Amino acid sequence: MPGAAAAARSILTQLHEVMAARSNAQAKLNRVVDIIGESLDSEVCSIYLLREGMLELYATRGLEQGAVHVTRLGIGEGLTGTIAANTETLNLDEAATHPEFQYRPETGEEKFHSFAGVPIVRRERAIGVLTVQHVEPRRYEDVELEALQTVAMVLAELIHNAGLVDGEDLGQRSGAQSGQQVLQGLGLVKGLGVGKAVFHQPRVTIEQTVAEDTEAERQRVYLAFDKMREQIDTMTGQAEFGMGGEHEEVIETYKMFAYDEGWSRRINEAIDSGLTAEAAIERVQQRTRQRMREISDPLLADRMHDLEDLSNRLLRIVSGQLGTAASMGLQGDTVLIAKNLGPAELLEYDKRRLKGVVLEEGSLTAHVVIVARAMGVPVIGRLRNLRGLVREGDEVMVDGDSATVTLRPAQGVLDAFETRVGRKKQQLAEYAKLRDVEPFTRDGERIEVMINAGLRDDVAMLAMTGADGIGLYRTEFQFLVSAQLPQRERQTRLYRDVLEAAGDKRVIFRTVDIGGDKSLPYLSSETSKGDENPAMGWRALRLALEREGLLKVQARALLEGAAGRELNVMFPMVSEPWEFDAAKEVFKGQLDFLRKQRKKLPSAIRYGVMLEVPSLAETLDLLLPRVSFISIGTNDLTQFLFAADRANPALAERYDWLSPAILRFLKRVLVNCAGSPVDIGVCGEMGGRRLEALALIGLGIRRLSITPAAVGPIKELVRKIDTREIALAMNGWLASPPPSMRATLQEWAAERGIDVE
Repeated sequence: MPGAAAAARSILTQLHEVMAARSNAQAKLNRVVDIIGESLDSEVCSIYLLREGMLELYATRGLEQGAVHVTRLGIGEGLTGTIAANTETLNLDEAATHPEFQYRPETGEEKFHSFAGVPIVRRERAIGVLTVQHVEPRRYEDVELEALQTVAMVLAELIHNAGLVDGEDLGQRSGAQSGQQVLQGLGLVKGLGVGKAVFHQPRVTIEQTVAEDTEAERQRVYLAFDKMREQIDTMTGQAEFGMGGEHEEVIETYKMFAYDEGWSRRINEAIDSGLTAEAAIERVQQRTRQRMREISDPLLADRMHDLEDLSNRLLRIVSGQLGTAASMGLQGDTVLIAKNLGPAELLEYDKRRLKGVVLEEGSLTAHVVIVARAMGVPVIGRLRNLRGLVREGDEVMVDGDSATVTLRPAQGVLDAFETRVGRKKQQLAEYAKLRDVEPFTRDGERIEVMINAGLRDDVAMLAMTGADGIGLYRTEFQFLVSAQLPQRERQTRLYRDVLEAAGDKRVIFRTVDIGGDKSLPYLSSETSKGDENPAMGWRALRLALEREGLLKVQARALLEGAAGRELNVMFPMVSEPWEFDAAKEVFKGQLDFLRKQRKKLPSAIRYGVMLEVPSLAETLDLLLPRVSFISIGTNDLTQFLFAADRANPALAERYDWLSPAILRFLKRVLVNCAGSPVDIGVCGEMGGRRLEALALIGLGIRRLSITPAAVGPIKELVRKIDTREIALAMNGWLASPPPSMRATLQEWAAERGIDVE
């Protein structure tokens, strides 16, 4: 038999004429099975199409004609159904020995032993199956299968254009791609959202599969390869990828594939068979997907995913369909589907219409998660093969609270979810009424309720929530969404804008907290490579003091940005007083420089620390005379106290914020600070939860810095508390802890009519 390309080209040439003919679809497919059978010297050739959720024998050469439109198989039923269900090729020398074999007497196939079948795929989903059979037992040669797969690709276009298969979206009732489906993932950002599925990287629609001029198609591919390689080389040279580490490894893998002669040769061979440039790339991509399903080695599978990404890039270049969904704009309530996302990419989307993000990958420490949390967008990750389960335009429910995604929800389920969303909105409306109400307790204690922020737009939440100020402004967000180190002028402009927008409300700027789990490629450090415990590694102030130029630039930007206003600066992850002193000296040096330059200076400067490393609590007597305020960072403090990485899903729920260990530690810090003028508060998720906030107020905390969404609920809670009563109860529980502090506190609140959920 001739080579695969020659065999496929011979068939495609004849198919091209069939497709151009004026005959009806049935006549065309009858002719197609004859052409394939004759060209491959096959005794049987059959086409099954997905109709009304079943695979219907639509045309055949060699089987009984009376079985056409009579023989029907479910997805996953028989050999044909198995091919469609798994989108995979079968090649059997004895069909009856396969565990899924089913005999259909009306077809007259009992005399045929060998069997081969390939899926007819459109947009990554099987819409039919193309099969061949022989009397003699034999496995089909690779060149025959290659030819069948290429022909199946062209058939998909003919079948789609003729409207022969289920629905406009091609088999929506088939298998795992239809009906309601609930997926369990990893909860990255809590919240509820529902909208239409939109792919971050839209699929390229291939309008034409058969080439008019193979040489012209080859030139298109050559030009696309040149452009793609140029893009990869540019990425390699950019600052964000040029400093080693994982990013460099990813790009080097991309380069390896981009310059792989084997890959380009296979695409050329597909063009030789008569396919267009787009169809040839997609044809090779289909083979790659099949190989990926057969790979058990996770490292090798990841490499194949890299090739898939690169194929998509090449396909977008050759088709001219460039850009992400963000560049086209969201048309309505949307749930974004992506393999992964960078923080800058997420910020390109209209957050008014973005109701959720679902990722095939994603981790708790990913930069995009930090930004999504600030945007108030629920995110769920770790859902493999997502693009194989959801279609563009499918209704998707995202429940970040339970880490579940519901695809194509039934109307009753959707109604119940919408009711939950409605209740939340109603609750938020009630909380909004408290915007201008100061949070005083029943016994007259004023609790300061501030917000955590990190984006320029977050400052608007001050007016919307009525918060007292920004208790934690994460300056690293500007670094996370930048491809290179932000210039001083850009930093200065941001800090000035934030202070102006905040008006007379206080803003506490935390100096850049990067490194460890928030590493930046353009700031990689030899000392940070290979950190086995990034949360306890070379990060935050440790990194900033090592790279003094980084801290100097930020210090000067903050001082200039706060000209004429009060500046509050907080240093993260201080473990000993000398680190605070060293950081403050950097600011004093820049202050002296600006003074000599006769620049306008801040009206006042207050320096503080984040207490998140337990060792700092042992030196409070040395630290208190030097600082104006302390913010207890409960997120990191918890993981350090329990030696439990909060990014580890197995440990995330194991250690309770209301355990005696945490509460006793916090109480001891407060006792040691008693009598000092130092302002002490809590910033972190703990303060934004009603039950935990009740406990913190009982300990003596009077300043909370929390997510903007939690301001209303916490204000409402504060007005129901008598601080003397809860303080007395807390002291008793800390002295003799009950079996469950959480349950005891819930019972205490319930007896007083305080809703802590």
